[in-house]
Parts: sequence; C-alpha cells; structure tokens
Amino acid sequence: MAHNKFPGDRRDFLKNAALAGAGTFLSPAMATTMPSDVRSEEAASHSEVGRPGSDFMLDVIKSLGIEYVCANPGSSFRGLHESVINYGGNRSPELITCCHEESAVAMAHGYAKIEGKPICVFAHGTVGLQHAAMAIYNAYCDRVPVCLILGNTLDASLRAPGHWVHCVQDAAAMVRDYVKWDDVPASLQPFAESAVRAYKIAMTPPMGPVLLVADTELQERPVPENSKLNIPKLTLVEPPQGESGAVQETARLLLQAENPLIVADRAARTQAGMDSLIELAELLQAPVIDQNSRMNFPTSHPLNHSAKKRAAIAQADVILGLELADFWGTVNSFSPEHLTSHPATKPGTKLISMTTGDLYTKANYQDFQRFTEVDIALAADAQVTLPSLIEAVRHQITADQNNTFKERGAKLAAAHNRAREEARTEATYAWDASPVSTARLCAELWDAIKVEDWSLVSYPAHCSWWPLRLWNFDKHYQFIGGPGAFGEGYGAPASVGAALANRKHGRLSVNIQTDGDLMYAPGILWTAAHHNIPILNIMHNNRAYHAEVLAVQRMANQNDRGIDRAGIGTVMDDPAIDFAKLAQSMGVYAEGPIANPRDVSGAIRRAIAVVKRGEPALVDVVTQAR
Repeated sequence: MAHNKFPGDRRDFLKNAALAGAGTFLSPAMATTMPSDVRSEEAASHSEVGRPGSDFMLDVIKSLGIEYVCANPGSSFRGLHESVINYGGNRSPELITCCHEESAVAMAHGYAKIEGKPICVFAHGTVGLQHAAMAIYNAYCDRVPVCLILGNTLDASLRAPGHWVHCVQDAAAMVRDYVKWDDVPASLQPFAESAVRAYKIAMTPPMGPVLLVADTELQERPVPENSKLNIPKLTLVEPPQGESGAVQETARLLLQAENPLIVADRAARTQAGMDSLIELAELLQAPVIDQNSRMNFPTSHPLNHSAKKRAAIAQADVILGLELADFWGTVNSFSPEHLTSHPATKPGTKLISMTTGDLYTKANYQDFQRFTEVDIALAADAQVTLPSLIEAVRHQITADQNNTFKERGAKLAAAHNRAREEARTEATYAWDASPVSTARLCAELWDAIKVEDWSLVSYPAHCSWWPLRLWNFDKHYQFIGGPGAFGEGYGAPASVGAALANRKHGRLSVNIQTDGDLMYAPGILWTAAHHNIPILNIMHNNRAYHAEVLAVQRMANQNDRGIDRAGIGTVMDDPAIDFAKLAQSMGVYAEGPIANPRDVSGAIRRAIAVVKRGEPALVDVVTQAR
C-alpha cells in the first residue's frame, strides 16, 4: 500500500546533487569488482531521478557477500526491492520470490545449514513479520543464522489511510524473544554499521537470526549531497575455545573411563568438525551417539552407536556432550503418559558439557531445556575446541591404554555391525505391502542415488529414520538435521533452500517430504519451478498427521476409551490430496500417487533424470504410517 511521496521539488534537488555513479556508495574494492555494465546502467538510470537510500543499503548487503534475498513482496520494502532488481542487477543478491514469509525464512534456514552462512529475508510490516514468526523461531531454536530486514513506516505523517495496520511502533517486539539481536537504524550510516554488526552477531556461535528494521522513508529518501557514507569492514568473531585446564581434565577423564561415550548434537558445522570428531572417537575407541541436529558422524563408522543409544548411555561411566540441545533429556528417561522420570545413566557417571549454549540464554521461550548437573562445563564451541582436546588426549595416552582401546573398539565394531544387519533385516518386513512401507521407499531411493553426489535435505524422523539406518552418510553436507522448534511448514521450504545452496555444487538434493508439512505452504513448489532449483521431492504420503494420531491414541488408551476415533482431526483423507497434480499445476514434473511398491523405483529414476536437467521433480508415494 502506498504512502505519501517526497516533496515536489525532489527532482530539482536531485539534479543538483551530482550523486550519479555506483562508486558513490561502494567501497573501492566493490566498485572495481562490480560489473562495468551494471555500474554504467545504474549511473544512467539515476542521473536524473537521484540515488535513494535503498541503493546504499544494497551496497551494504552486497558487502556482506549475501547471495540471495528471499521475499514475499511487500510495499514497505519496495525501495529495497527496486534497488535489488535494478541498481543491483538482481545479482548477488538475487531475489527469490516466495509465496509466504514463513517459507522465505525457512528457505534461508535450509540454505544456511548447507552453505554455513546466512542469506537475507525481506518482510513487510506487521503482517509479514507475523507470518514469518514461526520460521524465525525454528531458526532460533536450531541456532541458525538468518538476516531479516523488515519494512516499516514509523513517521505517522507518511502513512496513507489504511496503511496504519501494517505499521508498528516497535516492530521487532513481537519476535524479540527469539531473535539474537535487532535494531532500528534512524539514518543510513547507522544502517551500515548495524547491518555489519547484525551479520557478525548472527555468525557468532551460538548462531541465530537477527532483524533490522528499514524505515520506508529512509529507503526512499534521496541521499543528501556530499554524504560521506562508508561501509564498515566485516571481521567475524573467532569462536571461543575451551579453557586449557578444563580441556586437560576432560582428556584425563575420558582416558581413565572404562566406557566413555561421546554424544554430539549441533557439534559439526563443517566437514572439518566431522573429521575432528572421528579422530577423537578413534583415538579413544569410544562409541558416538549422533543426535541428528547436524551431520556429526558417519553412519557406517564402526563407532557409531546411535542405533543402540539407550544401551550406550546406560553403560557409560563418562559422557562427553558436544553442543547438546538437551543434555538432561539425553541422560534421563521421561514418561509423557505418567509425567515421571528417572536417570538413564548408572550411579557415578561423570558428565562433561562442551557448548556455546552456556554463553547465550534468554528467559521466556524455554528452548534451553531442563537444568542438568554436570561435572565439567566448558562454555566453548565444540568444533574449534575438539583439536585441542585431541592434542590433550594424544599427550596423555599410554601404550597400555592404546592396547585396551583396541580391544574395546573391536567389540564396539561388532555391535555396530550387528545393529546395521538388524536394520537391513527389519527393512524387509512388509516389503511388498501396499501402501508402500517407508523402509522400502527409502531402500529404493538409496539404490537410485547412491552413485550420485547426493544431499538429504529433509528430516527423516517421520519415516522411522530409515535413511540414517540404511544409507551411508559420510559427508557433512549429506544431512542438515531438523527444524529446531519442530514447527510444521519448515520441511518443504527449508529443503528448497538447501537445494538452492547445493545447486552451485552440482549436488543431487533429496527431500523425503511429509504430506502435512507441505500443505502448510505448498507454494514453495512454484518457487522451486520458477527459479529452476533442482530438487527431488519424494512424498511420504501417509494421509495423516501421524504423530498426532499416535498422541490421540495414547490419550484414548490412557482414558480407557478405545482408539477407533483417533483419526478425527488428524487424518488427511476423503478426499485424498493428489500431490502430483498439485505439483504439476505449479510447473513441477510429477508422478503419482503410487501405491504399488513395484512402481516406486522406476518413478524415482525418471524423476532423477528431470532433476539432473536442473528442474524440480516430485514423486507422490502413498505410504505406510511410519
């Protein structure tokens, strides 16, 4: 919705301002690297109408290396929108058109978990931020960097009638409990400084979303003549390492333990972090439980005991927790039916926590989980501390311990192999069933992608974790973890965001997509088609919100009322949704619905051929519940 224009003498003022030319706002380095045709076109286009503040704002965004802006269009950031597509040439950043603000933020969430850095999201006033709020909370709980810029008109005299409902006095208030930092810069120089500060804060562990409010007048007002604007240099913070004495004591306890255990959650941000965890585990010949918020440890490694985590926790005498979102839940068993708990560890087990979570805690939203008593607490980044811990272990280890550890490792490898064989056997159950078993779906998918450079960009909890039980994950980018706050509507757009990041690397992005989640914001299929984002979507179409079916069944059983009515309010049938037609209507290649398991393999391979051409594809498979 439009608001009041600038004074009528604006054109005369701008003619005298001599502000044309991209180099006015750019640092020397950026001015020389920006394509000459963009600079010349920009200079010509602004020679008469002048330079709006949004052009300088875009220069700031470009200086941060932000490659994309995800947005559902809104008038309160129309200045920035116009600058991106015209002044910036719609290149670095490129505007990605989203059909919902929640999808825009979720795309940025998925992108950051592949690329390790944020992209930007533009949102419109009160309504845009309210739409985006759930996705922001997911990113906050998942400790993922996202940079949001919110349009708002603070000066009431500039608001057109009707526009007031999209304006707000304190725009960031509604999400302040779950962004890491926010600011409302009042002029362009503070905007530059706040944007660089925001990016730096977002990227400092524990990472998280940040929000800047860009006033519409500031975006659209011409820059005063002879403005001496500059863009601050970005220098990212080196993550904090663990205190040396605590690291040495941690090494001593791990070496003296009879059954040490390593539990990793958000520990590895890159392949280097994953490699460090492998090195530590092999030095100690200690089992590792990967809690799957990131790709921390190879699934086929003989020390991976994630499949037998309860037994590993019960046997451990020292547990090292690396960036655990919920240490208490790791070492305790809780009954949701009876609201009771008991320790899952044996008496005397030593607990060591290594996490940046201790450096940043808010009060209102309870994502910090229940308090855990630990023996050593290192307020440190796990990935950057692991090398010093490895060095401490190497320094303290003895020849006798090495021999003992080899024997322990052999037993652990045998147990790991048994668990993998059990999983393969279990996958054969209901192999020929219709609807298709989730095990067969994932096995057929693995057979089709295992020769590719693939990346699973979805969270497989809803299909009984079959990919992590059957596939061979050994690269960090092959798995991005879950949504953080488990808000529905995350999965489909986050997968497309991750696929956007994978595109330039030539990876095959694979999304096992739940039906309920896609229906929150199916417009993401159009975004993928419109922007040629190659992604293989395999529908896990069980025609229900099955976790809630189980929850209602448990309550009905607890109240001795029978479970025959648990489908009311939870089942998505009558009519069944035809996801193939839905995808086709948005320009996505699609097949299905497929209920015969013998038809799955061929459909997947045909879809892969489409994805390899650089397009999205969807295969709708009617599946068993889990």
